[in-house]
Amino acid sequence: MKIAIITLSNEGARIAARLWAQWAESQAFVHVSVAELPQALRFPRVMELVPELFHRYEGLVFIAPTGLAVRAVAPCLADKTTDPAVVVVDVGGRWAVSLLSGHEGGANQLALDVANLLDAEPVLTTTTEAAKTLIVGVGCRRGVPAVRIMAAVREALALAGCDLAQVRLLASADIKADETGLIEAARELGLPLRLVSSEEISTTAYAFAHSQFVQEKVDLPAVAEPAALLAGRRTRLILPKRAWDGVTVAIARESCASLG
Repeated sequence: MKIAIITLSNEGARIAARLWAQWAESQAFVHVSVAELPQALRFPRVMELVPELFHRYEGLVFIAPTGLAVRAVAPCLADKTTDPAVVVVDVGGRWAVSLLSGHEGGANQLALDVANLLDAEPVLTTTTEAAKTLIVGVGCRRGVPAVRIMAAVREALALAGCDLAQVRLLASADIKADETGLIEAARELGLPLRLVSSEEISTTAYAFAHSQFVQEKVDLPAVAEPAALLAGRRTRLILPKRAWDGVTVAIARESCASLG
C-alpha cells in the first residue's frame, strides 16, 4: 500500500519516523516549521498539500488533530470506492482512528497496522465491525501452520457456542508479529490481527491464568488469555484458554453500550 504520512509537529515527526521505517512504499511529509525528521519532504500549507497527494497515494496517515485532517480532506472527497484510506493518529501515539474509506479503501486495516506498530488503540467505527463483540486470543508454538491455528479457533468458538461472524479481532502478543502461520490464519479467516505489546501483557491488572511454560519460552506470563482481554474494551473471558496441538486459544467478549 502506497502511504503518505503527514504531520505538522515535532512530536508527530517522531511518530512518522517510526512508521516510515516500517513501510517500504511510503513517504513522510513534514511541515516546514518542524525540526525533526530532516530527510522528510517539507510543505508550507497542509490545505495545499493534501489535494496533491489525495489520488497519488492509497492511504493517508495524519499525525495531527482529527479536525485538521477532516478539513484537509473534505474538499477532495468524491466516492468511497475511489477515495484513499485516511487514518488519524494523535501526537501521543495513543490512538489510530479509521477516518475515511474504512472498508472499501482499507482504512480499518491501515488503522490496525498503525496500532500494531505503535502499540496504539485502533478505533474502528464502521457498524459491521463495531457490532461484533468477540476477541479470540491465540498463542502458538513457533512454526505452527495456519491450518492448525484455524482449526483451533473454530473448535474454541464451537465450545463457547459462538460463531466466526461474531469475532471482531484475532489477537496475540507482539512477539508473534512475524509468525507466518498466525498471519495466514487471520487472513484466511477474514479477521484483523491485533498485536498486544509484551509490556502490557506483563503489567496488566487483568486476572488470567499464568503459564510457567510460556514464561520460560517467551518471557511472558501467558499469551492467549491476556491478548484476548487487552485487545478490546470492557472485556471478560467467556472461554478460558484451551490447547490444541501447539495452539492455545481463549475468547473474550466486549461489553458494548448499545448491545447491553
